[in-house]
Amino acid sequence: MDVFDGLPDPIIVDILNKVGDVKTLLRCTSLSKRFNSLVPQSESLILRLDHPESDPPVTSIFQSLFKSFHGLFSLFSKPAKPIPVTALSPSLPSKILSPFDKIRSLDVELHGGDVKLEKGAAVKWKAEFGKTLKSCVVVAFRSAATVSSPVAVDGESDAEFVTGLKTRVVWTISALMAASSRHYLMREVVKEHEDMESLVIRDLEGEGTVVMDAEGLKEFRNTEARVEDEERVVKNSRSVVPSVRMSMRHAPSLKLKSGICLESATLVIVRPSGEYSDVGDDAELATEAFAGDCMYGEAVVALLKCKKNALEMNSF
Repeated sequence: MDVFDGLPDPIIVDILNKVGDVKTLLRCTSLSKRFNSLVPQSESLILRLDHPESDPPVTSIFQSLFKSFHGLFSLFSKPAKPIPVTALSPSLPSKILSPFDKIRSLDVELHGGDVKLEKGAAVKWKAEFGKTLKSCVVVAFRSAATVSSPVAVDGESDAEFVTGLKTRVVWTISALMAASSRHYLMREVVKEHEDMESLVIRDLEGEGTVVMDAEGLKEFRNTEARVEDEERVVKNSRSVVPSVRMSMRHAPSLKLKSGICLESATLVIVRPSGEYSDVGDDAELATEAFAGDCMYGEAVVALLKCKKNALEMNSF
Protein backbone atom coordinates (compact mmCIF):
# COMPACT_ATOMS: atom_id res chain seq x y z
CA MET A 1 0.00 0.00 0.00
CA ASP A 2 1.45 3.40 -1.03
CA VAL A 3 0.64 6.91 0.18
CA PHE A 4 -2.03 7.50 -2.48
CA ASP A 5 -3.96 4.39 -1.50
CA GLY A 6 -4.77 5.98 1.84
CA LEU A 7 -6.05 9.26 0.37
CA PRO A 8 -9.75 9.77 -0.39
CA ASP A 9 -10.79 10.38 -4.01
CA PRO A 10 -11.58 14.13 -3.61
CA ILE A 11 -8.03 14.80 -2.43
CA ILE A 12 -6.56 12.84 -5.33
CA VAL A 13 -8.70 14.85 -7.76
CA ASP A 14 -7.53 18.07 -6.09
CA ILE A 15 -3.91 16.98 -6.59
CA LEU A 16 -4.64 16.20 -10.24
CA ASN A 17 -6.11 19.70 -10.62
CA LYS A 18 -2.82 21.13 -9.37
CA VAL A 19 -0.98 19.11 -12.02
CA GLY A 20 -3.23 20.52 -14.73
CA ASP A 21 -1.16 19.50 -17.76
CA VAL A 22 -3.37 17.37 -20.01
CA LYS A 23 -0.53 15.31 -21.44
CA THR A 24 0.75 14.40 -17.97
CA LEU A 25 -2.74 13.57 -16.71
CA LEU A 26 -3.45 11.28 -19.64
CA ARG A 27 -0.25 9.39 -18.84
CA CYS A 28 -1.47 9.02 -15.26
CA THR A 29 -4.47 7.02 -16.46
CA SER A 30 -2.15 4.06 -17.11
CA LEU A 31 -0.90 3.96 -13.49
CA SER A 32 -3.87 2.09 -12.07
CA LYS A 33 -7.59 1.53 -12.41
CA ARG A 34 -8.17 4.10 -9.71
CA PHE A 35 -6.22 6.81 -11.54
CA ASN A 36 -7.91 5.82 -14.77
CA SER A 37 -11.27 6.60 -13.17
CA LEU A 38 -10.17 9.77 -11.32
CA VAL A 39 -8.20 11.60 -14.03
CA PRO A 40 -11.34 12.33 -16.13
CA GLN A 41 -12.77 14.15 -13.09
CA SER A 42 -10.05 16.84 -13.25
CA GLU A 43 -11.66 20.27 -13.37
CA SER A 44 -8.70 22.58 -14.04
CA LEU A 45 -6.64 21.79 -17.13
CA ILE A 46 -3.77 23.18 -19.18
CA LEU A 47 -3.74 22.09 -22.82
CA ARG A 48 -0.50 22.74 -24.72
CA LEU A 49 -0.94 22.72 -28.49
CA ASP A 50 2.67 23.40 -29.39
CA HIS A 51 3.57 20.31 -31.44
CA PRO A 52 2.23 18.57 -34.52
CA GLU A 53 -0.84 16.36 -34.10
CA SER A 54 1.16 13.18 -34.51
CA ASP A 55 4.66 12.05 -35.33
CA PRO A 56 5.53 10.05 -38.44
CA PRO A 57 5.23 6.25 -37.96
CA VAL A 58 8.99 5.67 -38.05
CA THR A 59 9.55 8.35 -35.43
CA SER A 60 6.87 6.81 -33.20
CA ILE A 61 8.56 3.40 -33.40
CA PHE A 62 11.93 4.79 -32.38
CA GLN A 63 10.35 6.80 -29.58
CA SER A 64 8.82 3.64 -28.15
CA LEU A 65 12.14 1.77 -28.42
CA PHE A 66 14.15 4.52 -26.79
CA LYS A 67 11.58 6.04 -24.43
CA SER A 68 14.02 5.65 -21.53
CA PHE A 69 16.69 7.59 -23.39
CA HIS A 70 15.02 10.89 -24.19
CA GLY A 71 18.27 12.82 -24.05
CA LEU A 72 20.01 10.44 -26.46
CA PHE A 73 17.00 10.33 -28.80
CA SER A 74 16.85 14.13 -29.01
CA LEU A 75 20.34 14.17 -30.55
CA PHE A 76 19.04 12.31 -33.59
CA SER A 77 15.64 13.95 -34.02
CA LYS A 78 14.75 17.32 -35.46
CA PRO A 79 12.68 19.65 -33.25
CA ALA A 80 9.02 19.67 -34.16
CA LYS A 81 7.94 22.71 -36.14
CA PRO A 82 5.14 24.76 -34.58
CA ILE A 83 1.77 24.58 -36.34
CA PRO A 84 -0.03 27.84 -37.23
CA VAL A 85 -3.37 28.21 -35.46
CA THR A 86 -5.17 28.41 -38.81
CA ALA A 87 -3.82 24.94 -39.68
CA LEU A 88 -5.30 23.36 -36.55
CA SER A 89 -8.74 21.82 -36.69
CA PRO A 90 -11.29 22.38 -33.88
CA SER A 91 -11.59 18.61 -33.74
CA LEU A 92 -8.00 18.33 -32.44
CA PRO A 93 -8.49 19.91 -28.98
CA SER A 94 -11.92 18.28 -28.83
CA LYS A 95 -10.40 14.84 -29.40
CA ILE A 96 -7.59 15.40 -26.87
CA LEU A 97 -10.00 16.54 -24.16
CA SER A 98 -12.65 13.90 -24.82
CA PRO A 99 -11.60 11.73 -21.80
CA PHE A 100 -12.39 14.63 -19.43
CA ASP A 101 -16.01 15.20 -18.46
CA LYS A 102 -15.92 17.78 -15.64
CA ILE A 103 -13.80 20.63 -17.02
CA ARG A 104 -14.50 23.97 -15.35
CA SER A 105 -11.32 25.92 -16.13
CA LEU A 106 -9.22 25.46 -19.27
CA ASP A 107 -5.99 27.22 -20.22
CA VAL A 108 -4.75 26.61 -23.76
CA GLU A 109 -1.14 27.37 -24.70
CA LEU A 110 -0.13 27.78 -28.34
CA HIS A 111 3.45 27.72 -29.57
CA GLY A 112 3.73 31.25 -30.93
CA GLY A 113 1.96 34.40 -32.06
CA ASP A 114 0.09 34.84 -35.34
CA VAL A 115 0.80 38.46 -36.29
CA LYS A 116 3.58 38.93 -38.85
CA LEU A 117 5.59 42.07 -38.11
CA GLU A 118 8.56 43.99 -39.40
CA LYS A 119 11.76 43.57 -37.42
CA GLY A 120 11.69 45.45 -34.11
CA ALA A 121 7.92 45.96 -34.10
CA ALA A 122 5.64 44.43 -31.47
CA VAL A 123 1.90 43.91 -31.12
CA LYS A 124 0.21 42.72 -27.95
CA TRP A 125 -3.52 42.20 -27.59
CA LYS A 126 -6.26 40.82 -25.37
CA ALA A 127 -9.70 39.91 -26.69
CA GLU A 128 -12.89 38.82 -24.93
CA PHE A 129 -15.45 36.67 -26.73
CA GLY A 130 -18.93 35.30 -26.28
CA LYS A 131 -20.66 34.01 -29.40
CA THR A 132 -18.59 36.65 -31.18
CA LEU A 133 -16.15 39.43 -30.29
CA LYS A 134 -17.02 41.51 -27.23
CA SER A 135 -13.90 43.64 -27.00
CA CYS A 136 -10.25 43.74 -27.99
CA VAL A 137 -7.44 45.94 -26.71
CA VAL A 138 -4.31 46.27 -28.87
CA VAL A 139 -1.01 47.88 -27.93
CA ALA A 140 1.67 48.14 -30.61
CA PHE A 141 4.87 50.00 -31.46
CA ARG A 142 7.31 50.08 -34.36
CA SER A 143 10.49 49.90 -32.26
CA ALA A 144 11.78 50.28 -28.70
CA ALA A 145 15.07 51.74 -27.49
CA THR A 146 16.60 53.02 -24.27
CA VAL A 147 17.09 56.80 -24.31
CA SER A 148 18.28 59.37 -21.81
CA SER A 149 16.82 62.59 -23.24
CA PRO A 150 13.18 63.46 -22.45
CA VAL A 151 10.60 62.77 -25.16
CA ALA A 152 7.23 64.47 -25.42
CA VAL A 153 4.11 62.37 -24.97
CA ASP A 154 1.74 64.88 -26.59
CA GLY A 155 -0.55 64.14 -29.51
CA GLU A 156 0.52 64.42 -33.14
CA SER A 157 -0.51 66.51 -36.11
CA ASP A 158 -3.13 65.31 -38.58
CA ALA A 159 -0.44 64.80 -41.23
CA GLU A 160 1.61 62.58 -38.91
CA PHE A 161 -1.47 60.59 -37.97
CA VAL A 162 -2.44 59.92 -41.61
CA THR A 163 1.12 58.83 -42.48
CA GLY A 164 1.08 55.93 -40.04
CA LEU A 165 -2.64 55.15 -40.14
CA LYS A 166 -2.32 52.30 -42.64
CA THR A 167 0.22 50.48 -40.47
CA ARG A 168 -1.88 50.91 -37.33
CA VAL A 169 -5.00 49.59 -39.05
CA VAL A 170 -3.05 46.57 -40.37
CA TRP A 171 -1.80 45.86 -36.82
CA THR A 172 -5.38 45.98 -35.53
CA ILE A 173 -6.85 43.79 -38.28
CA SER A 174 -4.05 41.25 -37.80
CA ALA A 175 -4.77 41.08 -34.07
CA LEU A 176 -8.52 40.64 -34.68
CA MET A 177 -7.90 37.86 -37.19
CA ALA A 178 -5.54 36.09 -34.79
CA ALA A 179 -8.10 36.36 -31.97
CA SER A 180 -10.97 35.08 -34.12
CA SER A 181 -8.83 32.12 -35.28
CA ARG A 182 -8.21 31.08 -31.67
CA HIS A 183 -11.90 31.49 -30.84
CA TYR A 184 -12.80 29.23 -33.78
CA LEU A 185 -10.23 26.61 -32.72
CA MET A 186 -12.03 25.98 -29.41
CA ARG A 187 -15.63 26.03 -30.68
CA GLU A 188 -16.20 22.28 -30.37
CA VAL A 189 -14.64 22.13 -26.90
CA VAL A 190 -16.93 24.93 -25.68
CA LYS A 191 -20.04 23.18 -26.97
CA GLU A 192 -19.09 19.74 -25.62
CA HIS A 193 -18.03 20.78 -22.09
CA GLU A 194 -21.08 22.54 -20.73
CA ASP A 195 -19.71 22.83 -17.17
CA MET A 196 -16.75 24.95 -18.30
CA GLU A 197 -16.78 28.42 -16.73
CA SER A 198 -13.43 29.85 -17.86
CA LEU A 199 -11.43 29.55 -21.07
CA VAL A 200 -8.12 31.31 -21.73
CA ILE A 201 -6.12 30.88 -24.95
CA ARG A 202 -2.63 32.34 -25.02
CA ASP A 203 0.68 31.82 -26.80
CA LEU A 204 4.14 31.22 -25.35
CA GLU A 205 5.47 34.41 -26.95
CA GLY A 206 2.95 36.49 -25.01
CA GLU A 207 1.52 38.13 -28.13
CA GLY A 208 -2.17 37.70 -27.55
CA THR A 209 -4.81 36.31 -25.21
CA VAL A 210 -8.40 35.26 -25.83
CA VAL A 211 -10.68 34.98 -22.79
CA MET A 212 -14.20 33.65 -22.37
CA ASP A 213 -15.89 33.87 -18.99
CA ALA A 214 -18.92 31.87 -17.80
CA GLU A 215 -21.37 34.34 -19.38
CA GLY A 216 -19.54 34.34 -22.72
CA LEU A 217 -19.32 30.54 -22.80
CA LYS A 218 -23.05 30.23 -22.08
CA GLU A 219 -23.85 32.77 -24.80
CA PHE A 220 -21.76 30.81 -27.32
CA ARG A 221 -23.57 27.55 -26.56
CA ASN A 222 -27.06 29.08 -26.62
CA THR A 223 -26.81 31.23 -29.76
CA GLU A 224 -27.54 29.67 -33.13
CA ALA A 225 -25.32 30.99 -35.92
CA ARG A 226 -26.85 32.09 -39.20
CA VAL A 227 -26.21 29.70 -42.10
CA GLU A 228 -24.28 32.30 -44.10
CA ASP A 229 -22.11 33.17 -41.10
CA GLU A 230 -21.41 29.49 -40.43
CA GLU A 231 -20.29 29.02 -44.04
CA ARG A 232 -17.88 31.95 -43.72
CA VAL A 233 -16.54 30.58 -40.45
CA VAL A 234 -15.76 27.14 -41.85
CA LYS A 235 -14.30 28.56 -45.07
CA ASN A 236 -11.98 31.02 -43.29
CA SER A 237 -11.19 28.80 -40.27
CA ARG A 238 -11.97 31.66 -37.92
CA SER A 239 -14.98 33.27 -36.29
CA VAL A 240 -16.64 36.20 -38.03
CA VAL A 241 -15.50 39.59 -36.72
CA PRO A 242 -18.60 41.82 -36.44
CA SER A 243 -18.77 45.43 -37.55
CA VAL A 244 -16.68 47.31 -35.00
CA ARG A 245 -15.81 50.78 -33.86
CA MET A 246 -12.20 51.46 -32.92
CA SER A 247 -10.96 54.04 -30.47
CA MET A 248 -7.36 54.71 -31.58
CA ARG A 249 -4.68 56.68 -29.75
CA HIS A 250 -1.16 57.20 -31.03
CA ALA A 251 2.12 58.86 -30.04
CA PRO A 252 5.07 59.27 -32.47
CA SER A 253 7.49 58.78 -29.57
CA LEU A 254 6.49 57.63 -26.11
CA LYS A 255 9.03 57.88 -23.29
CA LEU A 256 8.31 55.53 -20.37
CA LYS A 257 9.51 55.98 -16.79
CA SER A 258 11.84 53.03 -17.24
CA GLY A 259 13.79 55.00 -19.85
CA ILE A 260 12.45 53.03 -22.80
CA CYS A 261 11.19 55.01 -25.78
CA LEU A 262 8.52 53.44 -27.98
CA GLU A 263 8.37 54.69 -31.55
CA SER A 264 4.94 54.95 -33.18
CA ALA A 265 3.23 53.70 -30.01
CA THR A 266 -0.44 52.83 -30.56
CA LEU A 267 -3.40 51.89 -28.38
CA VAL A 268 -6.58 50.61 -30.04
CA ILE A 269 -9.76 49.67 -28.18
CA VAL A 270 -12.22 47.70 -30.30
CA ARG A 271 -15.90 47.02 -29.59
CA PRO A 272 -18.81 45.85 -31.74
CA SER A 273 -20.49 48.89 -33.31
CA GLY A 274 -23.84 48.22 -31.62
CA GLU A 275 -22.26 48.13 -28.17
CA TYR A 276 -19.95 51.12 -28.52
CA SER A 277 -20.57 54.22 -26.43
CA ASP A 278 -18.63 57.49 -26.45
CA VAL A 279 -19.10 57.54 -22.70
CA GLY A 280 -17.62 54.03 -22.44
CA ASP A 281 -14.93 52.96 -20.02
CA ASP A 282 -11.95 52.89 -22.40
CA ALA A 283 -9.54 53.51 -19.54
CA GLU A 284 -10.89 50.70 -17.37
CA LEU A 285 -10.98 48.19 -20.22
CA ALA A 286 -7.46 49.02 -21.45
CA THR A 287 -5.74 49.15 -18.06
CA GLU A 288 -7.41 45.92 -16.94
CA ALA A 289 -6.27 44.15 -20.12
CA PHE A 290 -2.61 44.85 -19.35
CA ALA A 291 -2.65 44.98 -15.56
CA GLY A 292 0.55 43.49 -14.16
CA ASP A 293 2.48 43.98 -17.41
CA CYS A 294 4.95 46.72 -16.51
CA MET A 295 5.99 48.12 -19.90
CA TYR A 296 2.71 47.64 -21.74
CA GLY A 297 0.67 48.69 -18.74
CA GLU A 298 2.67 51.92 -18.44
CA ALA A 299 2.32 52.53 -22.17
CA VAL A 300 -1.47 52.14 -21.92
CA VAL A 301 -1.72 54.71 -19.12
CA ALA A 302 0.37 57.21 -21.12
CA LEU A 303 -1.47 56.63 -24.41
CA LEU A 304 -4.87 57.14 -22.76
CA LYS A 305 -3.84 60.78 -22.36
CA CYS A 306 -3.36 61.19 -26.12
CA LYS A 307 -5.92 62.40 -28.64
CA LYS A 308 -8.57 59.80 -29.48
CA ASN A 309 -9.57 59.07 -33.08
CA ALA A 310 -12.64 56.98 -33.87
CA LEU A 311 -12.75 54.61 -36.84
CA GLU A 312 -15.35 52.12 -38.00
CA MET A 313 -14.83 48.79 -39.77
CA ASN A 314 -17.30 46.48 -41.48
CA SER A 315 -17.64 42.83 -40.55
CA PHE A 316 -15.06 40.49 -42.08
